[in-house]
Amino acid sequence: MALLTSLILAAFVGYIGAWYTGAVEGNFALLLFLATVVTGVYWLAERFYFLPRRRRAVEAFETSSAQRREALTQQGITQFDREDDKAREKILAQPWWLDWTAGLFPVILVVFLLRSFVVEPFKIPSGSMMPTLLTGDLILVNKFTYGLRLPVINTKITDGTPLARGDVVVFRYPPKPSMDYIKRVVGVPGDEVAYLNKKLTINGQPVSKESDADYLDGESMRLLKQYTENLGGKQHKILNDETTPSYVPGASGFNFPGIENCRYSVEGVVCKVPAGNYFMMGDNRDNSADSRFWGFVPDKNIVGRAFFVWMNFGDLGRIGPFQ
Repeated sequence: MALLTSLILAAFVGYIGAWYTGAVEGNFALLLFLATVVTGVYWLAERFYFLPRRRRAVEAFETSSAQRREALTQQGITQFDREDDKAREKILAQPWWLDWTAGLFPVILVVFLLRSFVVEPFKIPSGSMMPTLLTGDLILVNKFTYGLRLPVINTKITDGTPLARGDVVVFRYPPKPSMDYIKRVVGVPGDEVAYLNKKLTINGQPVSKESDADYLDGESMRLLKQYTENLGGKQHKILNDETTPSYVPGASGFNFPGIENCRYSVEGVVCKVPAGNYFMMGDNRDNSADSRFWGFVPDKNIVGRAFFVWMNFGDLGRIGPFQ
């Protein structure tokens, strides 16, 4: 078992190393699931086989030791050393390969359940959601609001609250589902979303926005126009870059599922959201690769609702909930 366990642990370490170096495309959900299964098998084996076997060995040792002491007592020897106690502890102790498997199972199981069904941490990698979320923000994502999903395969097993316009959502990037993206829900199934001349309209109704103080982009060191937008009854900040044109670059080469529902022009884009899909946009409207570029997000790709910044090592004042 020691050799087998060494090979299993080496496989996990090798996978993590290959993921870290970019040799393979990692899947943390799958890795955590496999770790839970493997350590769980060892935990069951320890509880129902290895531990009882060690206890039987201790009982046999104690019986033999008692017989030996009785024989020595009959010979007039009444003082004994404590080597028996040390031997008993050694027999009962877990070997290293159980310490590193069965011993870790409770912790791994708790992490797996919390991450799969309660909350999951994410790190914001870019500025596409500025000013709501900044690069380096560490956020929490609610995994049950929109319904519980099986880990790894992401299949929904319970109904939850439907996604609403204005929600900030983490989802699997449609062109590459192994990647997680975060954007704001702008259009729900059946909506006609128009983003023309930097103005958002849903089902023919303009989404209200009011001018706010200019925003200093700390990454580019430029001032951007900032607005307070009211989307789905939720107020949040958005940014516009006046130097960026209204049209969507590269639109003539787009080929995503449902593209026939979209019309591109020099003014922007108009899309009819298909059933079971959502139209997502970043709050940094002119610096966001979103549904305007790669299309709609199917419901099966939804991971959860982002709701809290739990840490930003560069700015502790970022900690807290957001809209």
